[in-house]
Amino acid sequence: MNKNNRLGVYKTHVISGETYQTYVPSPLPPHPAIDSTKIQSNLDRAQQALALLNATAATIPNISLFIYMYVRKEALLSSQIEGTQSSFSDLILFENNQKPLVAIDDVEEVSNYVNTINYGLEQMRNGMPLSLRLIKEMHGILLQGTRGKNKLPGQFRTSQNWIGGSRPSNALFVPPAPEDLINCLSDFETFLHTKKNALPVLITIGLAHVQFETIHPFLDGNGRLGRTLITLLLCHHGLINEPILYLSLYLKQNRFIYYTMLDRVRTQGEWEVWLEFFLDGIYLTATKAVLTAQKINLLFAADEAVINTMGRIKTSAINIFTILKKLPQLSVPVLVTNYHFHPSTARDALTALNNAGIISEITGKKRDRVYVYKKYLALLDDE
Repeated sequence: MNKNNRLGVYKTHVISGETYQTYVPSPLPPHPAIDSTKIQSNLDRAQQALALLNATAATIPNISLFIYMYVRKEALLSSQIEGTQSSFSDLILFENNQKPLVAIDDVEEVSNYVNTINYGLEQMRNGMPLSLRLIKEMHGILLQGTRGKNKLPGQFRTSQNWIGGSRPSNALFVPPAPEDLINCLSDFETFLHTKKNALPVLITIGLAHVQFETIHPFLDGNGRLGRTLITLLLCHHGLINEPILYLSLYLKQNRFIYYTMLDRVRTQGEWEVWLEFFLDGIYLTATKAVLTAQKINLLFAADEAVINTMGRIKTSAINIFTILKKLPQLSVPVLVTNYHFHPSTARDALTALNNAGIISEITGKKRDRVYVYKKYLALLDDE
């Protein structure tokens, strides 16, 4: 492989009489080296936005709650890119043993994504490096019990995969063949941990994401796992202290451009063009996360001020309001069964919160009523 060429090589294969070509990327970093003058302003902007996001996160009264909901937003968006139909409410219902409104497989896939992120962060905070071993373990969690359970969860593929088309010979893109996979992955792991290149961390992450998607080491789940790695690397290198930045919304909104950028790297070696797009996504996403955090803080403060005027029901309403921040869809049976409220207390407090305009009853029934904290969900679900 030409070390002075940004492009990989194509290898020709024949199966069942049909010829196809796999693409084997050159090891990172690219040669010639990244022209930093073309992306320096994008890099500076992205780094400043991340610093502001970290500072803002430190002002959130309950950062663990914000992380809890934000991780789920990322899981939902990343899975929607792959075609699942689950909504924010469906995921929350599923995690709290209530029945979602869509196919259970869709919700399980999103829930697995949440578990994957949390597992990866926990392992890295316990000292485990972001290694091929950890990537395989995360993949096993991602595909556990879902439609991908027969696609070798937790194992690198031993057969050829492809993107687009019905078979490799008519595919849009064919990743490395199984016999080239381990060398590609070994080079990838080495790049993640090498210090000699002295690349800015955000550039390293941007390069690594494309390389992982190009290698496509699993039979299923590569896109979701590749987006997870961005967040893990941001946390690992200290650019964000908590998992509060995700690119899935940006990539979903710019899906065509995203795939075009990946293709331009592979076919023309245009790493700088990709990095401009990636860094702009970091900047825009971090900036929006700051605004979302500020809006949530203001919403909680305003609604708590209203609850504090409620008289005798105030204490119960505050307790339920705390639950609503984590479970924005409630009913009397849920409060009684899961949180040990007396039925009449739960009913009175929910009615008071509804009358105050903090939550909304969505069934229109006299019995089996369901209440939703719509203003909060709207902020989290804002696209």
